[in-house]
Amino acid sequence: MQFEYNKHTTQKIKQLIAQNNHEVITQMLDQFHYADIAEILDELDFESAIYLFKFIDGEKSSNILAELDDDIRDKILQEFTSKEISEIIDDLETDDAADIIADLSDEQKEDVIANIEDVEHAKDIVDLLRYDEDTAGGIMGKELIKVYEDWTMFTCVKEMRKQAENIDKVLTVYVVDSHEILKGRLSLKSMLTTSTKTPIKEIYNDFVISVNVDVDDEEVAKIMQKYDLVVLPVVDEMGRLVGKITIDDVVDIIKDEAEKDYQIAAGLTDDVEADDNIFQLIKGRLPWLILGLLGSLGAVTIMQNFQSIMANPNHKALFFFTPLIAAVAGNVGVQSSAIMVQGLANNNIKGSIFNRLLKEVSISIINGILLSILIILFGEIFHYDFIFTIAVSVSLISVIIIASLIGTFIPLLLDKRGIDPALATGPFITTSNDIFGILIFFNIAKVILGF
Repeated sequence: MQFEYNKHTTQKIKQLIAQNNHEVITQMLDQFHYADIAEILDELDFESAIYLFKFIDGEKSSNILAELDDDIRDKILQEFTSKEISEIIDDLETDDAADIIADLSDEQKEDVIANIEDVEHAKDIVDLLRYDEDTAGGIMGKELIKVYEDWTMFTCVKEMRKQAENIDKVLTVYVVDSHEILKGRLSLKSMLTTSTKTPIKEIYNDFVISVNVDVDDEEVAKIMQKYDLVVLPVVDEMGRLVGKITIDDVVDIIKDEAEKDYQIAAGLTDDVEADDNIFQLIKGRLPWLILGLLGSLGAVTIMQNFQSIMANPNHKALFFFTPLIAAVAGNVGVQSSAIMVQGLANNNIKGSIFNRLLKEVSISIINGILLSILIILFGEIFHYDFIFTIAVSVSLISVIIIASLIGTFIPLLLDKRGIDPALATGPFITTSNDIFGILIFFNIAKVILGF
């Protein structure tokens, strides 16, 4: 029987679990990739996920565990003893094993590590747990191939065969000196075309890009993206080779950062998901809603100071244009800040801040003039006083300029202060621009209309 993973697979699995059809479940799991099984487990309720996990063999279960969502993985691990967890960990690469162990309690960490049979594997995991999870050291793996520069090619090949027995993928061969300091890398072509008696030091490529263990993980992602790397060596403060980071680790970082920035921009203070409980969702949303409420109350206060306009039939229509001014101010601010945040994230912001602001002002003036022409045409069609539409148009141009400057400057300022600039794309920038927009609107109208 041949099975194919698709959107209906999870439903089929649920039916088989309800029927206790062990035979077909086992056949299906044997034919699915571990990433597909992890996705199925994430979609099942906890009891069904535990039931299904018991049908999976050792090595496959290890890979599945590494792919699972953190919440469901933590719940599954609670069903296993420290000895059973150590057996699962033993089949994982060190970076994945360290990620799983890091989420355990301190007492269970010690028990799991003590039960790992491969002593060297356990030592590597303990070494990784020393590093902050958001650094190169925290995301690197210890599995790599390294050779010494004073070896001959014959010795090199012999030792590489031994090292490769415990490594799934050989992406690069690194060259170190007698002190373990990274010197370069060895190409496959060099190994194939060189005499077995040739010393490694004569043929290795000494150009190699590396990162220190303390480098921020987002910086690691930028480096690998810039140089199109699939693997990046990691060195300690002395330049000694201590690990490597692969492209799959970086993809996870980029994904996590994109999700975090999206949630900030959407006005969520915490990392929340649709299936979180109601209190977690409220906690993630309420702070920004309070900020928006305070901003709106500020706008109300500003408008109250100009309530005398309502007594003048020629001017009271200004209140009808406040949503327009607030909306344009918020949209312009978000557009400017989004471009800046994207540029900062991709490290594409070049030149001086003054030139950047001057460019935004130029764009704002052009956009403001074009939108103001539409306002004037609207005023003519609906028979507003020409001086009235001029007041609205001038206010609109001014608001667009100020909003674009705020949207450009705030992300730069946050970035300089070490704060995530994505904060400037959410309700914060919208609310601030709403307030400034209304304040500018009424004051400019007051000067032009003379009330």
